[in-house]
Amino acid sequence: MIFVSGLSGAGKSVVLHTLEDLNYYCIDNLPISLMDKLSDEFDVLPENIAIGIDARNIKRELNFLPETIRKVGGAGIEAELIFLDASEDVLTKRFSETRRKHPLSSGSVPLDEAISQERQILSALSDIADLRIDTSHTTVHDLRNLIKERISERASETLSIQLMSFGYKYGTPRDADFIFDVRCLPNPYWDNTLRPYSGREQPVMSFLEQQPLVARMQEHLITFLDEWLPAFEKESRSYLTIAVGCTGGRHRSVYLADRLAERMREAGRHVILRHRDL
Repeated sequence: MIFVSGLSGAGKSVVLHTLEDLNYYCIDNLPISLMDKLSDEFDVLPENIAIGIDARNIKRELNFLPETIRKVGGAGIEAELIFLDASEDVLTKRFSETRRKHPLSSGSVPLDEAISQERQILSALSDIADLRIDTSHTTVHDLRNLIKERISERASETLSIQLMSFGYKYGTPRDADFIFDVRCLPNPYWDNTLRPYSGREQPVMSFLEQQPLVARMQEHLITFLDEWLPAFEKESRSYLTIAVGCTGGRHRSVYLADRLAERMREAGRHVILRHRDL
């Protein structure tokens, strides 16, 4: 069973539609007070169920959702919570472009205040989410592919790792569990002959391969991940997001994210590689 929650405009409907395409039985905005009645029907319902939960639920009921998820798990049913987030600027832009009304806005509550209230109401769910996804820099197509990769293509009992490069000038990812800052490394950007290339192209790759600091950083990150990823796997974590950032997200972070992904795949781990700002 998958619970899908998040801020309005962050992509919950896209996730539910994608799960529906993956043969999940989807129920949107089920009142949490009805979960007990639904649990009585688990033996006749499809095996894969996805339930959308948002701020339209009564706030006091939302406070009971963490306990509800624990009860479902205690009944022998695998349950996980996906939480969708996005920056205030992005959410405001999406509502303006679609001309949709925020569920918490009104004549006396403007959009920015409604978004702030919703974030506060749902903060407890964000804190306990198994998978948090920041859709600020994600298209609908990207989000659909991400859900397919992290849900349907992940083997049971396997840790799904998303490895992401990004540029600090465009903001840090909200959904990262680890963020590694590699702005201290030599920057190909300052070489006019290298600037047009990315960290996936040979001129930049050759430059970075020749830098002792880059080699040291790469080895230290590999050592850290080799040491601590088994601890997350031992705790039965389902998802982990690791972000590597440089200034623009085109050269150093891209190169190192590729190298780390290669290493983890060689170790047999399920890795999704994403270059956010490339």
